[in-house]
Formats: sequence, structure tokens, C-alpha cells
Amino acid sequence: MKRYLLNLLIAIDQGGNAFFGGNPDETISSRVGRAALRRNTFGMIAARVIDWLFENLTGERDHCANSIEWDEA
Repeated sequence: MKRYLLNLLIAIDQGGNAFFGGNPDETISSRVGRAALRRNTFGMIAARVIDWLFENLTGERDHCANSIEWDEA
């Protein structure tokens, strides 16, 4: 059941990315992580917000950079 819920959350995340014009097989965190690496202002701000959320909710640091799916870029 836990894996099912995780898969469902990832599907929603990928759907949100596709809704905003991104690759439907890439998560928002991956897209934001790549934008931050390119020094895109919005990407850098969004990465800080997402990274802060994940660090405070799960303890994971640098979530966006760790989430980059290079094969989906």
C-alpha cells in the first residue's frame, strides 16, 4: 500500500509537470533542479522552496538536485 501511494504521488507530480508544459515523464523537482543548475532565477527560487519543504518534511537535503532525471531532459 505504501508503494502504491508513492507511485500515485509521483504520477500526480509528473502530471503537474506536463500540465505546465514539461516532459510528462519527469517530475517537477527534476525540472526545477535542472533549471537551478542553469542558474535560471525562477528555478533557483523554486528549488530553495522545494528543498526547504523536503528537508523539513522528510529530512532529505538537496531534493531537487538529487531528483534530476538526466535521461528525461
